Amino acid sequence: MVTSSNCFLQPMVDTSYRHGRKVEVINLDPANESLPYRSSIDVNDLIRLDEVMDYLGLGPNGGLVYCMEYLYTNRDWLATRLFNLKQKNPKCYLIFDCPGQVELYTHHSVTRQLVSYLTKRPQPGQNPLFDGVGLQLTAVHLVDSHYCSDPGKFISCLLTSLAAMLQLSLPHVNILSKADLVEQFGELDFNLDFFTEVLDLQYLVDKINKSNDPFLAKYERLNQALIGVIQDQSLVQFLLLDIQNMSHMERVMRYVDRANGYVFGPTEQHNLQAMMHMASGVEMCTDWIGLTQERYMSSVHDEGTSEPEIDFFA
Repeated sequence: MVTSSNCFLQPMVDTSYRHGRKVEVINLDPANESLPYRSSIDVNDLIRLDEVMDYLGLGPNGGLVYCMEYLYTNRDWLATRLFNLKQKNPKCYLIFDCPGQVELYTHHSVTRQLVSYLTKRPQPGQNPLFDGVGLQLTAVHLVDSHYCSDPGKFISCLLTSLAAMLQLSLPHVNILSKADLVEQFGELDFNLDFFTEVLDLQYLVDKINKSNDPFLAKYERLNQALIGVIQDQSLVQFLLLDIQNMSHMERVMRYVDRANGYVFGPTEQHNLQAMMHMASGVEMCTDWIGLTQERYMSSVHDEGTSEPEIDFFA
């Protein structure tokens, strides 16, 4: 699993431990000096962002790019430590904590090169330290759910998610995080399933210029073209997540398991019905989004209704 959110990472580690997984966390963020978790591999042992900025006179963004390029150049350093982890515990579950700089996933090639190296299976006779590690990875991309209250910002989030998916070429799980703050900056114009399923985006374009502002009207054709790209690809969907809700965390874990093939692996005892539901994409609770909406959205909130705690591992 590859993620770029400390707030998400620790609850996911805790959820994994609750279900008997032996988790190893790898920190690939050179700006993350005070880790809120125990890491098995830390890129700061190889290169530190503050030292790069001081020595080369770079800013935070340029320094991060340099650090990631340096890590890829010295990828044998990372591979050696990954192989050592696997030798100690062949069944360990790896979680990579990556930098939060979005350009590393949408524009710059270094992260794609590193991901390609980590996932490539070396052929017989090749040196695995340089030719590939052979991991099965899933990218987990988190977007703050309160962006749903601004149509323009939500379209930007969709474009960012799509660009990262195409650039990294990994199985992807996109998440609308902080579900409890979904209406922090205003009520939503549509139900939550409109945003999680990424339904007809023409409605969002209409909402952008609902005041008939002449300035915004100039960009209507651009907005039409952007939503056309998103809908033509038809790749982006979201899960809703409140990290304090155990059912949410377990649901995310099962989607990640399905994406990287772990759900079919021999390392964990699975309930056959739960596994087949997740493998086929069938929801464990058909009204899950509706119940979540009633819990977090003031416009439909009902004090007598609460979201059930669903055990996706039962």
